[in-house]
Amino acid sequence: MRIFGIALITLIAIQFTSCKKDDGTDVITVPPRMLSEVALENDAEIREYLQSHFYNYEEFANPPADFNYKIVLDTIAGSNADKTPLMDQVESVTLSVSSDVFGLDDDEDVDHTLYYLSARDGLGGSPTPADSTFLRYEGSLLDGTLFDGTTTYKWQYLPFFLRGYAHAVSKFNVGDGIIDNGDGTTSITNSGIGLMFLPSGLAYFNGFVGGIPQYSVLIFKVDTGLYVPETDYDNDGIPSILEDLDGDGDVSNDNTDASREIEIGSPAFPNHIDTDDDQDGTQTRDEISDSEGNIIIPYPDTDGDGTPDYLDRDTS
Repeated sequence: MRIFGIALITLIAIQFTSCKKDDGTDVITVPPRMLSEVALENDAEIREYLQSHFYNYEEFANPPADFNYKIVLDTIAGSNADKTPLMDQVESVTLSVSSDVFGLDDDEDVDHTLYYLSARDGLGGSPTPADSTFLRYEGSLLDGTLFDGTTTYKWQYLPFFLRGYAHAVSKFNVGDGIIDNGDGTTSITNSGIGLMFLPSGLAYFNGFVGGIPQYSVLIFKVDTGLYVPETDYDNDGIPSILEDLDGDGDVSNDNTDASREIEIGSPAFPNHIDTDDDQDGTQTRDEISDSEGNIIIPYPDTDGDGTPDYLDRDTS
């Protein structure tokens, strides 16, 4: 996937389309649509698609000898009129999205539903939305237009990608090992095969990204290979998922020292990519370790105020 989630906020800040008037001089600015309005529209689009389409579930249930374990989507019509619609097979999860994520000023918190399906359950563990995952994927629009994808497995640190994508990947199990094919290549055994449908509020919303139209529903097919349990992206001693202080599964909106960063003119770094989470001059790892470098659990709270030292500027 070409666009990192952190860069996404910058990209989607371009919240206008423009067209010139007849005299060729003035530009008309079109304001972004309301998040709540688009959420309802996207959900209707997804549900209509799920009712009218199916995937090759019969091949997954009884795979032929040469089956490539790839999801194929098609319309329920003609000779396929008796197929089971995706709507009867998908699961869903609802996430709340704040309009200010997209730079909107209408102060909305809107529920968005993503739909996902496991075509083949991997035999390994399941990552969190804050883990690094080794996978292949293919992204398309509802009309089948492809916009991105990989043919080989790639490492993805999920918080750097779309929020809906990261949450959906966390619903799938990965493979259970790597084998040497004897020709210099390797394969992952028993990987997971999944499908997801993301409303635009869990994707790019009104952003201009890679030819994807504004407010587009996105489909991703994924082959989940491996993952790093308890990924600690900034190597500060705290697994990234434990830096999700508000528990919403999105580590990119948890920044303990935001006010201090503004005060000193520093870039804003969420805790999961910040080695000094309280900006007190002492590295987070040093505030949670003993003299031999061993992590202390529970994390030290020297002044006993309920806030561990690594998040408390009053201690260092």
